[in-house]
Amino acid sequence: MNDLASHAYRRFHEPHAARRAALACMAALAVALGIGRFAFTPLLPLMLHGAALGQPHLDIQHGGWLASFNYAGYFVGAMTCAALRAEPARMVRVGLAATVLLTLAMGVTGQFWVWALVRFVAGAVSAWTFVFASQWGLRRLAELGAHAWSGVIYTGPGVGIVGTGLLVSVAGGYGAVTGWIGFAVIGAVLTALVWPVFGNTRRVAAARPVVASAATAKPAAGSRASANPPPRTVGVPTSTSRADAFWLVLLYGIPGFGYIITATFLPVIARHALPGSAWPDLFWPMFGAALIVGALFAARLPLHWDNRALLAGSYVLQAFGIALGIVWPTAGGFSLGSILIGLPFTAITLFAMREARRLRGDDAAGLMGYATAAYGIGQIAGPLVAAPIAAHTGSFSLALWLAAGALLAGAAGLIAVMRVPRGPRRGRMPDCGCS
Repeated sequence: MNDLASHAYRRFHEPHAARRAALACMAALAVALGIGRFAFTPLLPLMLHGAALGQPHLDIQHGGWLASFNYAGYFVGAMTCAALRAEPARMVRVGLAATVLLTLAMGVTGQFWVWALVRFVAGAVSAWTFVFASQWGLRRLAELGAHAWSGVIYTGPGVGIVGTGLLVSVAGGYGAVTGWIGFAVIGAVLTALVWPVFGNTRRVAAARPVVASAATAKPAAGSRASANPPPRTVGVPTSTSRADAFWLVLLYGIPGFGYIITATFLPVIARHALPGSAWPDLFWPMFGAALIVGALFAARLPLHWDNRALLAGSYVLQAFGIALGIVWPTAGGFSLGSILIGLPFTAITLFAMREARRLRGDDAAGLMGYATAAYGIGQIAGPLVAAPIAAHTGSFSLALWLAAGALLAGAAGLIAVMRVPRGPRRGRMPDCGCS
């Protein structure tokens, strides 16, 4: 009878718990990245023309500097993740509260160097929140045997991007100050909603550990492994697995540079190419909507597929999307380009984080942090390269071609690395959807 009751409890409780965890992490990433980082993109044109409303304003080069300060903070935050020993759920809470306050600060201050400091700190906070929400969420879903929900987690940035983009499109006439304050209020509401989910920081014992590998058949979603799986062991990584980790960090940094020029300046680029059109305000929400679809689709791909092959294909898609905006600078070209850049955006992150867990198991936070730091370096470089080129030539075309070329080079590097035998897993670990 007890076994029947326990089975009934698991059948009712575990899907609910998985859904609750995934949605909480989705909301956390929507706040930390969709608002904390990417609200700057739709608000940048308003900040460039703030003088017309009597509000603080800046020029394109200072806008590029603000973007790079944010990405520098993201880099520092990612680099320090490995040194932080705080409970992941607690770090997510801290990150959410800090994001709300920093977003509010952008609306109530007007000094450039204050903005720069705020954007730097916001970058660090977003990196911490991303890494620890990923670690907490993927581990929780692995414990529940619900890896299919992992794609929901990474729709968070897309949800934030769509929301911020549409709100700026509708209420942009009120200026950037109102936008920043409004986004802080929205962030506070979302934070309050998910706060209780991250309140219980005790780790729940893994009820359904499953090991998925290329050598074993893919279990059906939600299927159970043996009731008595082999104990997880943690060994010292081999030289091959260390090489895998090195290439993951290096090649994951490339799309940081590849996408960030478009992600930072898309509304500005589109307004320049389509003066007077209503379309430029919609391309950024299109990017976010495609991001949501891509994240959900990526989580459904076969588990035995090589994450590096998936990353390479994603890089090629983004390169093609960037090129479309250059060679076909129309509403159709920007729309299709935004979709192609957005579809693999967080799918790239999902594949990379899965690969990190494949290599390091439950101890993957450090490797996740180093990979995210490499991504951050690319993001820092992007605006610093693009803004001076745009100011000098009056166009972002050259910078965008450089970004597309970097993505294609990264795809070629991943294909080359795939020819080297893969390193072994670091012991047994619960299924996280790793291939």
